[in-house]
Order: sequence, then C-alpha cells, then structure tokens
Amino acid sequence: MQTTSALSSLRRWLQENRLDGMIVPRADPWQSENSAPHDDKLAWLTGFDGSAGLALVLPDRALLFVDGRYQVQARLQVNTDAFEIHHLHNEPLAQWLQENVAAGSRIAFEPLLMTNAEYALLAATPCQLTPLEASPFDTLWHDRPAAPAGEIREMMLAVSGESSAEKRQRVAQRLAEAGVDYLAITLPDNIAWLLNVRGTDVPMNPVPLSFALLSRSGEVEWFVAQAKLRTLPASVLEGVTVSPQEAFVDRCRELSAGRRVWLDENAAPVALRFAIEPQGEILWQADPITFMKAIKNPVELAGYRECHLADGAAWVNFLAWLSREVPQREADGNPLTELEAEDRQLAFRQQQAGFIEPGFSTISAAGSNAAMCHYHSSEATSLPLNRDQFYLNDSGGQYQNGTTDATRTLAWGKVTPQQRLHYTAVLKGFLALIGLQFPSGTHGHQLDAFARQPLWALGLDYDHGTGHGVGHQLLIHENPQRIAKKVNPWPLVAGSIMTIEPGYYQEGSHGIRIENQVEIVDSAPGFCRFASLTLIPIDLNQVELNLLSDREKQWLDEYHQRVREALSPRVESDARPWLFAATAPIRVQGS
Repeated sequence: MQTTSALSSLRRWLQENRLDGMIVPRADPWQSENSAPHDDKLAWLTGFDGSAGLALVLPDRALLFVDGRYQVQARLQVNTDAFEIHHLHNEPLAQWLQENVAAGSRIAFEPLLMTNAEYALLAATPCQLTPLEASPFDTLWHDRPAAPAGEIREMMLAVSGESSAEKRQRVAQRLAEAGVDYLAITLPDNIAWLLNVRGTDVPMNPVPLSFALLSRSGEVEWFVAQAKLRTLPASVLEGVTVSPQEAFVDRCRELSAGRRVWLDENAAPVALRFAIEPQGEILWQADPITFMKAIKNPVELAGYRECHLADGAAWVNFLAWLSREVPQREADGNPLTELEAEDRQLAFRQQQAGFIEPGFSTISAAGSNAAMCHYHSSEATSLPLNRDQFYLNDSGGQYQNGTTDATRTLAWGKVTPQQRLHYTAVLKGFLALIGLQFPSGTHGHQLDAFARQPLWALGLDYDHGTGHGVGHQLLIHENPQRIAKKVNPWPLVAGSIMTIEPGYYQEGSHGIRIENQVEIVDSAPGFCRFASLTLIPIDLNQVELNLLSDREKQWLDEYHQRVREALSPRVESDARPWLFAATAPIRVQGS
C-alpha cells in the first residue's frame, strides 16, 4: 500500500503552480493495458496496480476510479483514508466533475496520457482543463524506473503469413480511398503487426513501444529508440525511416500543414490534436490496421491451432499434477499454495516447444482470492489450495506461432451446494455461447446475454466482459471485437480470434470462471460459429449434472473426446490416466 507522501508531493506541486487539481490516469502515451514500470504513475501515486483506472487529486480530496474488476483489489491496495474509491463506469469522472467541481477550476492533465475521446468528454464539464507541457512526475518521482529499452526482433514471414510491404500497401490503399495524406499510428501492436516485428519493452506484451507515420504512398517513418534496433536485420527496415521517439508530436505538427491526417479518437493522445489542428485537417476514425489485424490469415490461424496443442498438453500435465498434489499435501499438513501452483504451471509450459513467456500475469487464486477477478498472488496473499474449495487458474502463453488464454476452475473435494449451483450456471452460460450459431457480422453485445442468462435466472451476474480478441503473438486483449454488455460496433466475422469466459464472483467466498479461446469460422451460409482452440478438460466434478440438457452433455462429451484424442500423444505418461478420466463421457463420470 502506497503511503501518502506521493500524494502530498503532488498536492504541493499543484499549489506551487496555481492549479486546482490533476487527473492521473492508468495510461502511458500508447494507452497500454500493461504499462512499463516507468510509466505507471497511478501505481506510484496510489498503490493500485490494476490495468484500468484513474485518480483525481484535489487540494482537499483524492479519488480513485476503477471498474468492477478492481473494486475489491483497490480497497486492499490503496489507503482509503487518503483516496475515495469510485466506480469508473457507474460514476465516471466527467459526471463527478460536472457535479462537484466549481466552474473555472484549473484541472491539469498530461496531453500524451489522454485520448481525444476522453478529452472531449471532460472538456464539456465546467472545469478548465489545463494541459501540462512537462510532467510533474519527472521531478517528484525520485526513484522512477528507467524508460524501457527492450530489443526488437523480426516476426518471420513463415509465422506472420504476409510481408510488411504487402501490409503497408493494403493500409495505404485505405488512406488513398479516404483522401488522407498520413495515418498517425499510436498503438504499438498495430505498428508491430504492420512492420512484422515484436518487442520486449514490457514483459508478456511483445510489442515495441513506439509511434509511426504511414503515408498514402506506403512509406513509414518509425519513431523508436535507436538502441532497440541493435539486433534487428537491416532488411526489416527497407522502406522505413527511423526517427527519435520524442520527435513524433513535432513531426506530426510539421507534416500536417495543409494536409489531412488520420487519427484514432479512442487511441491517439490529444497532444496530436493540439499539434495538428492549427494548420491541418484531421480525419477522426478508428485506425484501419486495428480491424485488418483482427482478421487472421491462414498462416496465423494455423499457428494458433498448433500452439494450443502445446499449451493444452502443458495444462493437462499441470492439472494431473494438481490432482495428486493438492489432496496429498493437504493430508500431510503442508498444503500446496497459489504461488507454488503458479510456478509449477510455468515449468510445464517451459517444457513445450516454441514457448517464449507467459501471455499475461497468471491468476492463481484459491478460495476467497478468486473473488477478485484480476487477482495476482504474492507472498503476502498466497492461500493454500484445499480440496473443498474452488481454485481458479487463468493463464496463457506467448508461443513462437501464437498466443493462448484459458481459465479453469477446479475443486478436488466437495464445495457447498450453493457453490455447485453457481459453477453449473457459469458452465451452462459458457455452453450456451460457445455452441451458438449466429449471423456473420453480428456484434458482440448482441451475444453477451446468452452467457449470462443462467446466472440471471438465479439473480446473479458478473461485472466484466464475456469475451475479447487475442493477438497473434501480440497483446492478450486485442481490439476491436469484444463480447460484453457495452455496445461494440465491430462485427464478428470468420478469421477472428476471441475468448468466451463467463464467471461469477462472491466477495469473501469464491470465484468461478470457465474460459476457452475460440476461432470464429464459417458455418451455414451467412452464419458463423465458434470453434474451440483451447483443448483442456472442463472439471465436471462440481456440476449438477441433472441441470444439464442432453445437448449440453453432448457438446461436453464431443469436446472431451477431441481433447483426449489430440493430447494423449503429447502429455506425460503419468498424466495420461488423469486425462482419460477427466475426459470420459458424462454417463461414466456421473455414474
């Protein structure tokens, strides 16, 4: 938990600069979900290290806004005597400013850390948004980590499936059709895809932090630290001009005179608007690369399928090991802990060919810790795994040919009847969605309720999305498609990679989530369906089997047969008996 010294330092700085407050987002100049330690100003200020949130610091009040995933976590990590905890979406910052801040109050912000869409909302409030030319954190944060300088590597054509030159020409054609001169690319995963490179600036996020300008002729100016390019083959830079990263905003200002520049309102920092608008014209539309990247080519799809075989084998080896260790260690009075389980799972993944690193920070959560849906275990919080409570594991891997993400919830004894009912409802929601056939072009929010309905029937719900895109050896949460309550304008079409992950969380008691990664494939004419990439047995020990329909049982039996046939040649010999038992037909498991 952070002390109040950082907050006090910032308040003194605001007073010295005659400012009435400051907005401190959980953001870096690239709107990364997982920032480098150098850029995690919100964590330094508040102690909160979740992936979404922002703080508002005033002379007499400080507020932290986080979404539903982090309400419990924030109260554990943050000094609530110093910070009020608010809901990021139910009571958004713009509404709070509208209702609580005096007109004309000078509220500071960093233009590189706020998108134009966010700025437009906040600028409509009575306060006077005041852009800062220099960040106070440059002087106040004395032990600030160094800026990341990870080396950049080539993504080989045999894995990417399309050359960078071909991609650039495809995007440039879109620019020409839209009548714009330049596309300002601020999303690192879009740049990585476009240039067929991957980076190491932030662990488990293999994208280089950089900016780029693409002209309508297909030329690229890449704004990236030269030190990151030490081992990158010269051939990767053909047709690419390299410039210092810090020159990006000034270059946009210089090139925009009398020209039209394409900016993504939800991704580009408002600093670009301030730089371009005085002398140029802006086309505010989503970066065209975002949707192009989401539709995978045949080589990428083949990579996903192959890496899921490797990951499935690692999962089975791990789950078979858990089935032996949890009961035995508990009986010996030395129960297995969350951190031990997490470490062992990583070791199983490291045995698989092509494994590079975890795809994200593993959620290894026992008992009440699983009620925090983005919990990460530590020495201070690691709980033992007990037979008669749920253990939730959400993890994945970055492989040379793809990225994996899956969740399983397990128990090795008997959980309470209420918990069995909750688990069964989550499973039924999972089955309702993953077995669905839907018209091509359907939007994610139109499908979300299928996964929630069994929980709604019990008067229950969960406060997170039901599915997200997954990058190809890129970010684990990839835009633009999502399955969630919130309206999403992007269509679900064949070639996209998504997750399906309903859950339920009861604070202080338990958490449940079942997640498979899926490929959207063509089905009947004009329709699509989800084809599971994830190959991991689903625990049926805690299911009320009498509540499953014949169709649901058939899906589970067919899925488990596929898992068994695909993985039995790949898993360790001592895991094979567990695999056969875990994938046996329901009539056998339920007998």
